[in-house]
Amino acid sequence: MMGQAEPVAIERDVEASVVPSGTRVTLQKGETATLTQSLGGTFTVVVNGNMFRIDGKDADAIGQVVQSTSVKKAESAEDLEEQVWGQMKTCYDPEIPVNIVDLGLVYDCHLEDLKDGGHKASVKMTLTAPGCGMGPTIQADVENKILCVETVDEVDVELVWEPQWTREMMTEAARLELGMM
Repeated sequence: MMGQAEPVAIERDVEASVVPSGTRVTLQKGETATLTQSLGGTFTVVVNGNMFRIDGKDADAIGQVVQSTSVKKAESAEDLEEQVWGQMKTCYDPEIPVNIVDLGLVYDCHLEDLKDGGHKASVKMTLTAPGCGMGPTIQADVENKILCVETVDEVDVELVWEPQWTREMMTEAARLELGMM
């Protein structure tokens, strides 16, 4: 869901992250929220003028359902890499309706074989602003989504600040989506 905001009732107490600080709080049962973004299995809501991110595992608290993000076993190294990049494309900043790959936040993704037959994914990514409090949340989202790829047993997501992110790193589609063309 993007675009049209819709009111939703908070059906049970639910943990959420304040956007953009990342501070964890509890939204109370009975409050009314405005659902502003539902992308990548997470939800952005506004309650009393403040923005919050709710994890997909708590979708029921706002009457929503999240589709499974597990991925079947890759047939080749190229398929595996494609699946990992595909999973990263399901990760979103709660304030921006464009995935982190198209935003140009992922600088590198390297896959290596593990001795037990599995794989390790090493990702270097940045944020649109170094002080973004949602950084650890987005970083954990990337790790968790990549771990949904069968045979990926380890993930290391490193936040880097060089080169500094600029709007020019976004794909043309991302700039178009955000009205920057």
